[in-house]
Amino acid sequence: MKILSVLILSTIYLFRPGQAIPPHAVKLMQSYPDFIAGYINNRIVFKDHSAMVWDDNSGIKSTTELIAKPDIKDMFLQPYTKGLLTADPVKNSDPGRIRNEKFFMKMYGSSKEDVKKNLTVITWCPKLIGQKINVTKINGVNKQLISISKELDEHPEWKNYLANIGGTFAWRNIKGTNRPSMHSFGMTIDLNTKYSDYWQWTAHTTNEQAKLKYKNKIPAGIVSIFEKYGFIWGGKWYHYDTMHFEYRPELL
Repeated sequence: MKILSVLILSTIYLFRPGQAIPPHAVKLMQSYPDFIAGYINNRIVFKDHSAMVWDDNSGIKSTTELIAKPDIKDMFLQPYTKGLLTADPVKNSDPGRIRNEKFFMKMYGSSKEDVKKNLTVITWCPKLIGQKINVTKINGVNKQLISISKELDEHPEWKNYLANIGGTFAWRNIKGTNRPSMHSFGMTIDLNTKYSDYWQWTAHTTNEQAKLKYKNKIPAGIVSIFEKYGFIWGGKWYHYDTMHFEYRPELL
């Protein structure tokens, strides 16, 4: 009976007569089926029957406001494009960097202790590297990273980039902000910092308005494999973070 009631509830949310579901809300449902039951009355509804506002109807937001206080709809404002980066990102183009933190806390955990309950250890690139890393099991992130690791393990020419993983789970804020880093949720991975570029390192500031010069050393082939399994790359941001890969299948 419990399973049946959940199925009925999901059907109501997904197919309520006369209600148009935003295409990006559908992408969220498809990307996170373990958590999202559907959409109703400007709300994303979770399987525990809780809900979050989709569009806060606050009008056009500045770049600063989008980063600091986005609604869920805002996360899709800047499209993320798969494949080869053909030009440097234009100013303030940061697809995927606009994040509604409460949405991710709902899935992965709202405290360090909650997140740690769902962490598991995997071996990164067993043949080339063999490094043990902590990642979340939520949304199958660990399985996706194992698949990525398996493919990357066949590319010894990329070994330097794949060695000495810069970080996975770390409950912390983004430097210079009071916003939680996505590393707090165990669904990101940083490659070798020796071969990476980060806008704050280059500009020597945490000022989001600083004029930046794009830099990158990460091979496009590595990026392609990550994107294949639902990870976006921070190297496609104006505020670039080329070591950073983040599980965001809804954007891909």
